[in-house]
Amino acid sequence: MKNEMELTFDAISNNESFARMAVAAFVSTLNPTLEELADIKTAVSEAVTNAIIHGYENICGYGKYGEVRPCFWPVNQGKVQLNCLLCEGVLHIEVKDEGKGIEDIAQAMEPLYTTKPQLNRSGMGFAFMEAFMDELEVESAPGKGTTVRMKKKIGTGAWIGSEE
Repeated sequence: MKNEMELTFDAISNNESFARMAVAAFVSTLNPTLEELADIKTAVSEAVTNAIIHGYENICGYGKYGEVRPCFWPVNQGKVQLNCLLCEGVLHIEVKDEGKGIEDIAQAMEPLYTTKPQLNRSGMGFAFMEAFMDELEVESAPGKGTTVRMKKKIGTGAWIGSEE
């Protein structure tokens, strides 16, 4: 069975939770474990947040730790595109922006590297995506935007098929 979903939304902080929940609802037909669902939601959250903060530099709504500032308008106009595909028990996720792009992908993917230290960003976004998903691919070019592709096989928990 193959099932696809495509969403496009404004690059504002309010839409990060929308994207996370939309993907969780979309994958629910595969009956994922709570751990798989948490992993997927975290990875989507990191990818979308990166697009908003780094791609478009829309930092309204993102403050220092513990500080929440609602944002209903983008500082820089832009859209985030979220595409998902379910095929043979594998969730494929693509998060794409047409923002400023990444000059050095390898450096950006290093744990603790951040270009927004003033926002107390941890620099762990790509590390979390890589840890929580089975595959991660990042494609980007300065001035051309960034595409993050991730895959996760659903139903691989240790309890599946085990007998007590």
